[in-house]
Amino acid sequence: MKTPAKPPTYAPPTPRVSRQKKAKVLTAAERAAFLASRPDLKPKT
Repeated sequence: MKTPAKPPTYAPPTPRVSRQKKAKVLTAAERAAFLASRPDLKPKT
């Protein structure tokens, strides 16, 4: 008697993975402006 084929451990990648939005890298000026508008995000010193 033949045993049924075992499904693969990992599913093949789907197209959805490549559609994920890439993160925007902020310039130093953009980052400073963003942090100035969000004082709650400033690192603790």
